[in-house]
Amino acid sequence: MTLHLINHTTDSLADYVCAQLGHFFPDGRATRPLVAQYLPAALARQHKLINAVRWWTPDAFNALHSTQYCIFLYFLANTIWRESGETEVPTKLFGLNKALNGIDLFYEIAMPDIFFIGHSVGIVLAKASYSDYLVLYQNSTVGKNHGTAPVIETGVVMFPNTAIIGRCHVGAHTIVAQGVGIVNQDTPGDCYAFAGEHGKLAFKPRSHDIIADIFRL
Repeated sequence: MTLHLINHTTDSLADYVCAQLGHFFPDGRATRPLVAQYLPAALARQHKLINAVRWWTPDAFNALHSTQYCIFLYFLANTIWRESGETEVPTKLFGLNKALNGIDLFYEIAMPDIFFIGHSVGIVLAKASYSDYLVLYQNSTVGKNHGTAPVIETGVVMFPNTAIIGRCHVGAHTIVAQGVGIVNQDTPGDCYAFAGEHGKLAFKPRSHDIIADIFRL
């Protein structure tokens, strides 16, 4: 199946993105050649992700859907950089995404093929090791500590105002409860991570498969 672009063709979507880039970065430098060249590859990545999200209509991409567009801008920036080595247009796409969606997701970061953003505002992601079926909500942060970045296994959910920082190995299917920070600590996986006594990190077995609610597995 091909990806249906709601209210757009590939040409008009390229024009749309470049018009936004021109508005935010009015330096007169051409962006359309690279955007048009790598748009199909970025849309192929977007198609795979959209079809994996249970809450989204398969085979359809709406540029006015802020979360879908947020992920698309990352895919486009990352694809251009990865395939061409060019950095100026990806940097502008990163800045555009930050301005429109309040997310700090640099184009060099290797995000997984399949992930979900609930609300993008305030999300900050460092260059860490990410796996499929990652779920991110607003004000979630992944960061380094003294140059060491976390390893995040498959199916990790970061609810609002959570953080994973430093030398952490976050086991598969860890659900990080709202407001919880994991700093230089591992999780066993298949668990809820929550604030225990005296603010110490605590764990309990997972009782519900949140990943199956969000994704088509």
